[in-house]
Amino acid sequence: MSYQEKRTITSILTGAAILTAYCLYAFNPQRLSAVAPDNLKYWAVTMLIFIGIGVGASIVIQILFHILMSISIAIREKMHNEQIDDKQFEVTIEKTIGSEMIEDEMHKMIELKSMRVGFFLAGVGFIASLFSLVFNSTAVVMLNILFISFNVASLIEGMVQIYYYRKGI
Repeated sequence: MSYQEKRTITSILTGAAILTAYCLYAFNPQRLSAVAPDNLKYWAVTMLIFIGIGVGASIVIQILFHILMSISIAIREKMHNEQIDDKQFEVTIEKTIGSEMIEDEMHKMIELKSMRVGFFLAGVGFIASLFSLVFNSTAVVMLNILFISFNVASLIEGMVQIYYYRKGI
């Protein structure tokens, strides 16, 4: 599995965990009964908190991912070349890490194609949220449709990336 696939899977898992945590927190029956049905401030604060948590978690998890990826490359290289000295080992590790993390035109095309799918789905979610208002739903329902559809679009964008990495373009 390539570096890009592993990075994308890590992002998908992070996004899925954040979306699951939001749904469990926001749609808890006890919490819903304590909040007024038209309290937009509560929902805005909740969504902003989870956006912040998502950004922070993504940064921390990507840093940990890169550290673990570098350690695994070092271990793999050491197992293949046990007789190599430390100075030459460092150079070999840097070259290996650099070669695995290079993004070429194929990676850029995959990213662009998957972003197109993600933006399309986010747009569909936006239109669905507007239709919810047309059909007399509350603004809270509209906000949740918007928030969840953007998160789901991001997850599906990652899945499309994995699909294109496996299938090719």
